[in-house]
Amino acid sequence: MNDILIREIRAADLPSVFDMVRGLAAHHGDVAQVALGDLKRDCLGDVPWLRVLVADKAGALLGYAALCPLAQMQFGVRGMDLHHLFVTAQARGSGVGRALIDASSALTKSLGCQYMTVGTHPDNTAAAQVYRAAGFDCLPPPGPRFRVKF
Repeated sequence: MNDILIREIRAADLPSVFDMVRGLAAHHGDVAQVALGDLKRDCLGDVPWLRVLVADKAGALLGYAALCPLAQMQFGVRGMDLHHLFVTAQARGSGVGRALIDASSALTKSLGCQYMTVGTHPDNTAAAQVYRAAGFDCLPPPGPRFRVKF
C-alpha cells in the first residue's frame, strides 16, 4: 500500500478513468453514456463539477473516487457526496478503496465541509460494511424527490 499515491485527476488520467467509469456502470447493469469530452469538462473544465481522486501505482491507475458538492443552505453547511468509488479487480481487497475513502474524507474536510455522504445499492452488503468500517452512519431513506428533464 505504501507505493500507492492518492492524488487529484490529471488530463492524462482521463482515458483510464473513462474505462473505469464504464466498468462501474456495467457492474451495476447500466450502459455508460458518458463521452471522454464529458469527463474532461466535469473533472478538469473551467468550473469542474466533480472532484476526482485517483489511486496511482507507478503510473497505473487502480481506482478512483468522484465527489459532488452538497449544501444545507439554511444551516450554512457544506458537504460532499462520494458519488463514485471504484477499484480495479486486481486491486480489490488491498486497501485501495479505503485509501480513496480516507483521501476523500480529507479533501472534503479541507474544503470546509461538515459531512460526506455515500449511497449504495440496497443489496450491496459488502459496500455497506466497508462504509460502516470507515465511520459512516446509516441514514434513513430520504423523502420523495422529483426531477424535470431538459
